[in-house]
Amino acid sequence: MEKLLDSLNDVQRAAVQFCDGPSLVIAGAGSGKTRVLTYKIAYLLEQGLPPYYILALTFTNKASREMKSRIAELVGEKRARRLWMGTFHSIFSRILRSEAEAIGFQSNFTIFDTSDSNNLIRLIIKELKLDDKLYRPAGVHGQISRAKNSLITPKMYAANAEILDYDRMSRRPRIFEIYERYQNRLRAANSMDFDDLLVYTNILFRDHPDVLEKYRNQFQYILVDEYQDTNFAQHLIVKQLADAHHRVCVVGDDAQSIYSFRGANIDNILKFKSNYPETQIFKLEQNYRSTQNIVNAANSLIKKNTEQIAKDVFSENEEGEKIEVIQAFSDFEEGLIVANKIARMRLEQHPSYGDFAILYRTNAQSRIFEEALRKKNIPYRIYGGLSFYQRKEIKDIISYFRLIVNRSDEDAFRRIVNYPARGIGDVTVGKISSSAQLHGVSLWKVLSEPLAYNLEVNSGTAKKLTGFYELMSRFMEQNEQLNAYELAQLVVKESGIAKEAYDDMTPEGMSRAQNVQELLSAINEFVDTRLEEGEENLKLVDFLSEVSLLTDQDTDQGSDDEKVTLMTIHSAKGLEFEHVFVVGLEEDLFPSSMAKNEMRGLEEERRLFYVAVTRAKKTCTITWAKSRFRNGQTNMCRQSRFLTDMDERFLSVDGNLEAGSDSSPVAGGFWETMRQERVQSNGASYTPPSRREYADSKKRSSVQSSSSMPLSKEAVGLREGQVIEHERFGRGVVTAIEMDGSNRRAFVDFESAGRKQLLLKFAKFKIVEE
Repeated sequence: MEKLLDSLNDVQRAAVQFCDGPSLVIAGAGSGKTRVLTYKIAYLLEQGLPPYYILALTFTNKASREMKSRIAELVGEKRARRLWMGTFHSIFSRILRSEAEAIGFQSNFTIFDTSDSNNLIRLIIKELKLDDKLYRPAGVHGQISRAKNSLITPKMYAANAEILDYDRMSRRPRIFEIYERYQNRLRAANSMDFDDLLVYTNILFRDHPDVLEKYRNQFQYILVDEYQDTNFAQHLIVKQLADAHHRVCVVGDDAQSIYSFRGANIDNILKFKSNYPETQIFKLEQNYRSTQNIVNAANSLIKKNTEQIAKDVFSENEEGEKIEVIQAFSDFEEGLIVANKIARMRLEQHPSYGDFAILYRTNAQSRIFEEALRKKNIPYRIYGGLSFYQRKEIKDIISYFRLIVNRSDEDAFRRIVNYPARGIGDVTVGKISSSAQLHGVSLWKVLSEPLAYNLEVNSGTAKKLTGFYELMSRFMEQNEQLNAYELAQLVVKESGIAKEAYDDMTPEGMSRAQNVQELLSAINEFVDTRLEEGEENLKLVDFLSEVSLLTDQDTDQGSDDEKVTLMTIHSAKGLEFEHVFVVGLEEDLFPSSMAKNEMRGLEEERRLFYVAVTRAKKTCTITWAKSRFRNGQTNMCRQSRFLTDMDERFLSVDGNLEAGSDSSPVAGGFWETMRQERVQSNGASYTPPSRREYADSKKRSSVQSSSSMPLSKEAVGLREGQVIEHERFGRGVVTAIEMDGSNRRAFVDFESAGRKQLLLKFAKFKIVEE
């Protein structure tokens, strides 16, 4: 065994060999925490502790399998197989099956997954005759899940004034009734959901001291991985089991606690020594992953947090390149800068595409980078998610667009006829389909003339179908008059998609709303670009053609090792890449506007940035944009405060970092209007604007008045050789100016976007060098 321990450094070896009491192993990024856990279990086995006396808890099955495999290599598969090792949920479901009768269940209880839970909640909402647009099953389930993770029962929930006030403010005051019915129905069905596995384990140990004593005696040593990610229920189970002997080892890194939205409580690791005063703390501070510059920059960042366990992570790897901080003029140019740099590094250094990762704060940001990579023919994959145009909420809106331009599109019809929910069920759609097949016409044709095609539905259903038909007919009529962006706004608003996206305040709902905003940004960018380049194809059908071409290219070619990885930072935790791009470092995006005004929220955002930077092994590049199209308009942005949190000695900065940046992007635009309308309605149901309002807006649009639009001062004085800064394309040199009939065009070589021709009456730029 001593020979085996020779492969560990001094601190790792000390952490492995200490087994006489509670220990806290603080494992800095890339410091080998999994190695310590596996070797510690192997060491316990070699010291004579039977494998069934060891309880090892992880957060993922993947981590559990990996650790078991490593342990098997060290001590043999037979002993490794007998360990009580697995996720919290798998281990405690095993215990609950053995002890089910003690808590009123049968041992063959079933476990509801998320889909099962949502379906049951949907049924209860219907039984209570509640508005399923306010009481969305996924949102209600999320609220119930958070309560369970805090060990709040239905009775406690109903008696908690603070929670009830929150539900009233969310316009869902009857969640407590849904929670109570949901739990009663689960018990009646001899079922539990995932959260119940933790709740009932706590109840079992609380109410049955003899059972608790049995498992305390069995689990002579307890190990927990990623302890900073535990919630209250998980923490309490570990504490109940370890209270007798205090032989517990938890491993984690408070600097990487980034899952509070899932219920994780950083206090569990910060206050571990308070629960066990005799705790021995071991700090794994040597980073084996990253260069010295990356580690030092990350250290200087995380030291700005007040809630942390002090440590000094270091690297003995090569010094490496400084972290490059690049300022882009727009989010559009940011995408081009990243794609160009990847292409250049491939040409000069020959790394694999799989060595690159682009990390962002929100899923919606992927769209810009997907399109930039496609333009450079760089293969990529979306890790832990879908390509932007393949996400459900985007496909739903695109289906509206498809039906508007092609009334025979059956797939689009089926997808949106009851989205958002308007009470048109599968049976009704089946009748429409049967009638269409019988008469050899499209589903839309049957909908337009239900009597002619003998569509047999009751009067209530007929009214709902008529409402859908009239809605889509209005969109089809406006398609002849509005450009793609104007019509897209109309569709998102009048269809009810905007209200649905805006009302869902769960993390998943807010992510969907961001994606809808990003789609509108993409369409606006499409229209603006074509206007500036003098093209007249600005309609919805033109945008759909471009999207179709983009998604057709988004196919798997070769292995994932030969693709650039795009992912959120939350998904990147635990992974590493040779070359990392952390993008969108702007106030109100990163840190998020929802977190930055509260200390705990801001510190978690800073930890999230720390996680992003420490994914990099050789190079880390950080980008931010001076302008970003969000909320229906171009917003001026300020660099993230996190950039000035890092010591400039370890940075290579393009331009100057402004100390103390904390201003917000300009408010306004389509989604701000939605917010204001909701406030003005004072809780009343949402009413979309009239068609006349849109017609008036249309008359004021730049497209309608383009022939009489005067040239700007910059456009009039533009000459060859001048350097301009364009709102989206960034900096470029004017190479030629030509007249095309009554239109004046400029040809510009941009640093990132390449050669572009601009129609000067629409071009948005300023002259920076004569």
